[in-house]
Amino acid sequence: MRKLVLAVLAMLTFTGAAFAQNYPTHPITIIVPFSAGGPSDAMARILGERMKQSLGEVLLIENVTGAGGSIGVGRAVRSAPDGYTISFGHLGTHVANGAIYKLGYDLVEDLEPVVLLPSNPMIIVSKNAVPAKSLKELLEWLKSRPSPPTAGTAGAGSGSHIAGLYFENVSGIKLQYVPYRGTGPALNDLVAGQIDIIVDQTSNSINQVRAGNIRAYAVTDSKRVENAKDVPTVDEAGLPGFHMTLWSGLWVPKGTPKEIIAKINTAAVEALNDPAVQKQLENLGLQMPPKDQLTPQALGALQKAEIAKWWPMIKAANVKVD
Repeated sequence: MRKLVLAVLAMLTFTGAAFAQNYPTHPITIIVPFSAGGPSDAMARILGERMKQSLGEVLLIENVTGAGGSIGVGRAVRSAPDGYTISFGHLGTHVANGAIYKLGYDLVEDLEPVVLLPSNPMIIVSKNAVPAKSLKELLEWLKSRPSPPTAGTAGAGSGSHIAGLYFENVSGIKLQYVPYRGTGPALNDLVAGQIDIIVDQTSNSINQVRAGNIRAYAVTDSKRVENAKDVPTVDEAGLPGFHMTLWSGLWVPKGTPKEIIAKINTAAVEALNDPAVQKQLENLGLQMPPKDQLTPQALGALQKAEIAKWWPMIKAANVKVD
């Protein structure tokens, strides 16, 4: 009996290894849990285009929106663990959502980390109709409103929402959140003057800032962003310590063979090391992760550390969505 069990296990191991060796044999889907045109979508498309050179198959982008990205992540969790479905996400979708939504899945236990992707600090931006010309003036203007100023987000638990909560904590200002299916649509309404502010990803807002369609006040980092050096840091602008970097990553469903995870990781790392890709990402205001942090283990450790950091603040704010 024991020999039979060992034989079956050996056969399964050989079959799995053979499957991984032949991977991939058809297109791969990257599920982006936000709308097309936003910062997550842009990064996924840039990386996917380069990764196909390494993997030899097309990487298709599927935008699955709703519930702060939790619907898209859930679809990835429930997909077959064969390497043909990849979950793209960030601090909001793969950390904060666990403290906000009744997910029906575990962000750590039901997903396998693949690779840490570029990050960017947030940027405080407003519609042009706001009279403030500096961050200090903006804070005064926001505090003077008879009703809470409106702040666009990509939904409860999104990076823009977490940044808004953090902004409230450090500034003492209360905001009225307006959720969208991504920061792309939220930015459109900010340009149109329908909402007051967004604490947005730099990569999402910087082109509209450059075009003069919205006004930027500060980036949430201790140093200025390379492609927006005229925008001061929060420390320089009068809100010291309001530091927040929105990192992104790739995950696959639990049970995906390690050999396949390694292939996807290698393709992503090769893309991140490509000078042409780096230039595209840097033009979006994104910062490349350290080379020693490009392993599945590094992403897994970061995700757990960020859960320990952010969940208490989110729960204290009593942000809940059923």
